[in-house]
Order: sequence, then structure tokens, then C-alpha cells
Amino acid sequence: MAQGGKRACTGTGPIQGGGWRVGPGAGPRMVPPRSWRLLSGSQTPLLFVCLSVPSLPAESSPGTMAAAGRDRVAHLLRQLQRAACQCPTHSHTYSQAPGLPASEKTTDYAFEMAVSNIRYGAGVTKEVGMDLQNMGAKNVCLMTDKNLSQLPPVEVVMNSLIKNGINFKVYNNVRVEPTDTSFMEAIEFAKRGAFDAFVAVGGGSTIDTCKAANLYASSPDADFLDYVNAPIGKGKPVTVTLKPLIAVPTTAGTGSETTGVAIFDYECLKVKTGIASRVIKPTLGIIDPLHTLHMPPRVVANSGFDVLCHALESYTALPYHMRSPCPLNPINRPAYQGSNPISDVWSLHALQIVAKYLKRAVKNPDDLEARSNMHLASAFAGIGFGNAGVHLCHGMSYPISGLVKTYKAKDYNVDHSLVPHGLSVVLTSPAVFTFTAQMFPERHLETAKILGADTRTAKIKDAGLILADTLRKFLFDLNVDDGLAAIGYSKADIPALVKGTLPQERVTKLAPRPQSEEELSALFEASMKLY
Repeated sequence: MAQGGKRACTGTGPIQGGGWRVGPGAGPRMVPPRSWRLLSGSQTPLLFVCLSVPSLPAESSPGTMAAAGRDRVAHLLRQLQRAACQCPTHSHTYSQAPGLPASEKTTDYAFEMAVSNIRYGAGVTKEVGMDLQNMGAKNVCLMTDKNLSQLPPVEVVMNSLIKNGINFKVYNNVRVEPTDTSFMEAIEFAKRGAFDAFVAVGGGSTIDTCKAANLYASSPDADFLDYVNAPIGKGKPVTVTLKPLIAVPTTAGTGSETTGVAIFDYECLKVKTGIASRVIKPTLGIIDPLHTLHMPPRVVANSGFDVLCHALESYTALPYHMRSPCPLNPINRPAYQGSNPISDVWSLHALQIVAKYLKRAVKNPDDLEARSNMHLASAFAGIGFGNAGVHLCHGMSYPISGLVKTYKAKDYNVDHSLVPHGLSVVLTSPAVFTFTAQMFPERHLETAKILGADTRTAKIKDAGLILADTLRKFLFDLNVDDGLAAIGYSKADIPALVKGTLPQERVTKLAPRPQSEEELSALFEASMKLY
């Protein structure tokens, strides 16, 4: 450093060689590699910017000079910390690395990506028998529902199993929108069968049911609520080893073939909840776009709305480094961790596909390009939300589905009242994103633009209203029911809907804006009518 405290240097150094620091002499010198690691807390090089610090008088003693040098280094690091990039991708300044006092940081400092292996291609389902043969499977459980068991996707799977000499048993009693009772029936079948592999052919209901059957058959002494999300269940981490599970999705919505989540209706409370653990994700997801040609138009639409909200919610969720608590052990880090730089990529790409292809896929059953792309979008969004999580649209949707009265959705061949999951999610989306846009409005405006809004002259403070209006137009074009009132709810039902939302802390706490019971009530009221 120059005499008189003039501006010094900038410098970088690789971890092998050390980095620059300022000494009490005439210029910079190197910090040893060990100190480099201690200073950076990272395995990547840092940029050291040396700031102006008054130099010592020439007559200072060596001890005084050494102490002053240390003070300068500390001062430099404080300056660097204040000036560091604060974005989630680059900043280390908000991170609590292991070993730092818990009092300094209570939010998480890391995120983890987990996803199933994915295979995509028209006709690829015929390979499932070879996969099981390669795994050495001897006794396989094939799960589906009654309707699908009569359709080509299941026929293709069964033919492949027979051709490759795989012994299997069929369970076709999966319930569309499963309950704890239907889960337990499938679990009992799996326990009795002593299977060494599972295949799920169907939508999210089938794949989620198969995940639960695999989990509890692999952990036969567990109580059902042991693995169910808190506060409804005990939310224990899964430590057992599960059998291989191959998922063959036949709808383009849930992305369940990529995630470690299984959702069901908990009947005694009339709310949806679920099991969330990376351990239960399928071993392999076989995405065969030919299967989507069998979906009726309203199934395509409602499945697509699930993809839409998966993408929107995961991209606008609380950032991972703002989520609390910070786990003391990585096994306790939840599957839903908050928005993060990797999930963002998948979520935004899924949203772009939805904007381009969903209307085409609904309006033309023979549009293989549109339906194939929506099948991919479902998986892309699954990778995004399966690691980032969802928030209020999903949290509020669970009582909407669970408290259904007499509504039966068109194109769903079921013998019970049903609000399809994607529909229950999307009906609150205009109100939800108007509410959440106070936080991270830039992200809300960005998603509105992807969905077709002209944002060239938009004001950032209007991001929520712009996204809400864009969603209303999107839903109107797809002939969606006019709000909660159109599916049988009234203002008198709002207290029960709020009560059913409150236990959904696993997702509602990922909303970028906290919400009170009064605010939840207002959101449900605003969702009674859309147009």
C-alpha cells in the first residue's frame, strides 16, 4: 500500500495459490491457501478489493505493525461483506455455514435438488418390462385405477411385463383424489404381496398411491401418521430403503413422476395433506406422450392448470435462504425448500410451454405436438416445484377439494363428488397473486409477460393486478367455472375453508407474504367469482 493511505490494488487468486491481502509494507502480498479457505468459506475464488486504509508511521514497532495488519484484513472483509452481491446465486453474506453460532442466522443457507430419472419418447412405455428385468425384479405390483385398467396405457405395460417374463399382480382400486382410507387399502395389498418392485400407471392419484404403498410396505411397523406432514401427522424423516418404483404418467399435470410427494384427503378433518420425502420419489419416470391422446378435454385443462400453478407458485415462493428453520441435520431439510436458482429454470420453462401449448392441447385432442409438450411441461414443473415447493394456491386448494359438496367435474368418470385438483388450485390464483405480489413484484410481472401480458409500460406496483387479469383472461378462454361459487361454495363456507387451510403450513409458509386468518378469508371471498 502506498505511503499516506492512497488507493491500493485489486486482485484475485485461485484456491491452490492463495489470495491477495494488504500488508503493512509497500504493497499487497499473498494470503496462504489455508487462510484463503478460512476467509472465503467457499471452494471458488473471491475478488478482493483493497480499500484505502491509512498506512502506519515508519517508526512503528513490528508488533504494532502486525496487529494493525490484522485489523486491516478484518476491516477489508467487513467492507467486502457489505459490498458483496446479494443475489441467491452468488452471495455468501446471508448464508449460515455449518459451525457458525445459531444466534447469527436462523434461516437456511443451502438447498438440495432431488429428481427421479426421466425417460421421454413416443412409445417408450414398451421398455418397462426390460427395465424391471434389468433390476432383477421377480414379483411386481402394477397399480392403476379402474377406468385406466381398460385403456391402452395399461395394456402396453402388461404386454411388456409378459413379454419379458415378469411376474406381476394388478391393483386397480386406486381412487381418483385418494383418501387416507384408499391409501391404506393399497398399503395392505402391497404388504400382503411382498413385492420387490412397483409400477404405477395413471395420473397423480395413482402415482401418489403407489408411493405410499411402497413406503409403508417397506416400513411395516410404522404407524400411518408417522410420515404424514406435520401438524396433521408426525412428519418423521424416512430412513428405510424403498423398493424400485417406475411411474408411467398418463396425464400432463401433477409431475408426480419426478417428486417425493404423495397427496391425499384426510377424511376425518376433511382436508388434503400428504407425505413429503425425497426417499419416496420414483426410481424412473417413463414419459410417453402417446398416453396423453386418451385424455378428455376437461382433464387436459385441469391437469394443465396444475402445471400452471406449480410453475407460478414455485417461482414466486419464499427464497430458500429466507426459509426457516435451518436444519441441524440435512436429513431434516424439507423437500419443499423455497425458490432457488435451479428450480427457477425449470419453473419458468414449464410456464413458457403452458403459455404456448395448453389452449391447443385442450381444444384439439389430436394435436400431438401440443399434448407432447404439455407432458414435458408437467415433468419440468415437477422438477421445479418438487424442490422449491408451492404456496397459497395449493394450500387453499386442499379444503376446496376436501369439502366438496355435490360438484362433479365434466369428463371425470367417478362415482363421487369431485373438484379436480388442478381446478381447485387455479380458482384462487388471481386473488393469491394479487396478494403475494407485494413481495418480489418483478417475478410476478415476469410471469405475467410470459403468459401474454403487455408489460412494456407496466408499473412495478401493479404487478399483482396485471398477473391476476392475465390469469382471468387465460381461464376465461378455457371456459373455466366462474369461481368458487360456481362449484358450490358460498360466503358461509369461508370459515370452514380457512380452517382447512391453516394446517397446510408445509406450503403456506412458503408464500412470500405471511397471511392472517382474516387475509385468508378475504382471499377466499375474492375467489367466489372470477369474471
